[in-house]
Amino acid sequence: MLILDSHIRNKHCIFAIQSRCLLNNNPRNDMLELPEVITLSKQVDNTLRGKTITHVFNATKPHKFTFYNSDPLKYGKLLIGKTIESSQGYGMFVDFLLSDNVTMNIGDGVIARYYNPGDKIPTNYQLLLTFDDESFLVFTVAMYGFINVYPDSIIDNKYYKLSKESISPISNAYTPELFEKLFSEAKEALSAKALLATEQRIPGVGNGVVQDILFNAHINPRQKVLALSDKRKENLFKSLKETLLKMTSEGGRDTQTDLYGNTGGYHTILSANTWKNACPRCGSIIVKEAYLGGSVYYCPECQKIEQFRLNK
Repeated sequence: MLILDSHIRNKHCIFAIQSRCLLNNNPRNDMLELPEVITLSKQVDNTLRGKTITHVFNATKPHKFTFYNSDPLKYGKLLIGKTIESSQGYGMFVDFLLSDNVTMNIGDGVIARYYNPGDKIPTNYQLLLTFDDESFLVFTVAMYGFINVYPDSIIDNKYYKLSKESISPISNAYTPELFEKLFSEAKEALSAKALLATEQRIPGVGNGVVQDILFNAHINPRQKVLALSDKRKENLFKSLKETLLKMTSEGGRDTQTDLYGNTGGYHTILSANTWKNACPRCGSIIVKEAYLGGSVYYCPECQKIEQFRLNK
């Protein structure tokens, strides 16, 4: 059990977890990113609104990389008797907004699964909540993740604030000018994957969704972003918005599951599920590499690296 503000973590620790999974050829990518966050928050709002928590059961199988903001053994005292009033999702966070101004939130590799009354209770979980109608909600963690409870809804977490206060990339308010700022602040060595999927420059965009964003833009994950022509930057901005909108409108990616245990309706082009197939555009063999703490997939023909030029 690790108690700390879940995103004020040792980044080297998380990188080590990711690297270990790559070395073990673990293909799982159960990580909440923007399409799944929005999908899950809508499902929670539709299904759990008005349900009152009656019991809280702690982990049956402790997970070394499940992070809590306080002692989870005290979560029962904080949650029992509280009613789920609504849910909101932004960036990489899903908020459960409860009565008496209590907030619970989850993110990263947490899988939330809703069960109807009488369903079989899973053997292993990191947290289980039962409701007044005898249905229940189970939280499990894949690689790493956080389950936080804030009794006064005061969340002093810079990544949470960044996610909540940033303009969503699928919003009409997210403009080419905002996107261009990322390039103006970029260092010479910054790659396309690093620009989109690290440091929460675009909250909710991670290593999972970035694969199809880059494929649709014909850009290599290792591409130095300052070498991109203006036209290719325009294509990347268009792909960012259109790919995320499609993923979100179709209920998340098919590499992830929703509140009911169903996989998302969006069929990933490049993922652990598909990379052994030929490139759907040109028929070339897809390359899989370990890069920046996770696997990247790309077509060596369709996603060639553009070199620096004096006049772009």
